[in-house]
Amino acid sequence: MRTYPQKERYDSADLREIIQILRAPDGCPWDREQTHASIRNNFIEECYEAVEAIDTGDNALLTEELGDVLMQVYLHAQMAQEENAFSLDDVVDGICKKLLYRHPHVFGDVNAENGEQALASWDEAKRKSKGQALGSVPMHGVSKTLPALMRAQKVQKKARLAGMDFPDTAACAAKLREELDELNEALRGHGSVQEELGDILFTAVNAARLAGFEAEELLTRSTEKFISRFERLEGLIDKPLADYSPEEQDKLWEQSKSAVN
Repeated sequence: MRTYPQKERYDSADLREIIQILRAPDGCPWDREQTHASIRNNFIEECYEAVEAIDTGDNALLTEELGDVLMQVYLHAQMAQEENAFSLDDVVDGICKKLLYRHPHVFGDVNAENGEQALASWDEAKRKSKGQALGSVPMHGVSKTLPALMRAQKVQKKARLAGMDFPDTAACAAKLREELDELNEALRGHGSVQEELGDILFTAVNAARLAGFEAEELLTRSTEKFISRFERLEGLIDKPLADYSPEEQDKLWEQSKSAVN
């Protein structure tokens, strides 16, 4: 049985050592069995839990969840070090160099008066570091594992940098109406319903971006609003919802929308 010093407060060096112990031959059997691939989903889950803590404004929970994310980073780095692939120091070295290079408006001679100019400076430095021309190449660099709405919005931003964008949100809304018309045509047998639905979603993301919002956050809020209204609707019925006609359900839904939270 292993022992570890009891301290009033631990630091990053302790975390590094604890992870090494857990992965050691006489450490934790489960931790020893893990690979980058086997805990891939764990990493995603921990990140989402940290995001939820941010959304709730719970600092104590955020502290805990960030610790879980950090543990994942240290664990992956330890696995890589055991394979002589890279180390935690390599990870830290890489991110420090990236931050210094991609902030020429802080550590160089580029001027940025506001957040938008700073982001443009970052994007230009990133593009140069990867040897990418403006256009489709940077779009391919947007991770396919991102949530679909988030990925769509990032790709659209790349298109904007390349010079292609709607002039304003109103123009995008007009395009959205056009896409809806095309869906109706597809529903009548003239076209692909699947493709038109995808185009509607992509255009809606464009509208959110042009209006200054994150599509992912907007859909999350709408989903929560739907759940809240559905709960209120349940308080208005005295039999299974399926027993109500579509017309009756519409009336109940309107009532739930106007009910006080």
